[in-house]
Amino acid sequence: MRDADGYFGEAVAATYDDRTSEMFDPAVVAATVDVLADLAGAGRALELGVGTGRVALPLAARGVPVHGTDLSRAMVDRLHAKPGGDAIGLTIGDFATTRVDGTFSVAYLLFNTIMNLTTQEAQVACFRNAAAHLAPGGRFVIEVLVPELRRLPPGQNVVPFHVSPTE
Repeated sequence: MRDADGYFGEAVAATYDDRTSEMFDPAVVAATVDVLADLAGAGRALELGVGTGRVALPLAARGVPVHGTDLSRAMVDRLHAKPGGDAIGLTIGDFATTRVDGTFSVAYLLFNTIMNLTTQEAQVACFRNAAAHLAPGGRFVIEVLVPELRRLPPGQNVVPFHVSPTE
């Protein structure tokens, strides 16, 4: 890790919302919020890895009480600085193990965030943590890409996201 915020310190937080990824498209965010609001019903939502509030803020604006956990103070500072940021309950900590008070109708982990847990043990701990936060009948939602394994030549087990002469 590079600092106390892990890999998501100020350098990442400062540009996180400037992404051109489809996941930041307002229509994609709105569709995600629709699904989560429906699952939350009259209950609360817990976002594991809340970051800068890409989904938590519009979900809260829809009237769903949202609490988020995140390891990065830099990302959470960005969330707090946004309109409506004070409406999101926040707990600093690892989303695989950090506990917060109360129960939730839906807990969610979006935008491949589960992939930040690089061991099966950590991923299992995350599922257990989510389950411990859910009210009876609650749901745990994970959004993750399906790797394009056919892109891998025989014997290769990784595909780099970015390669340059300096990084």
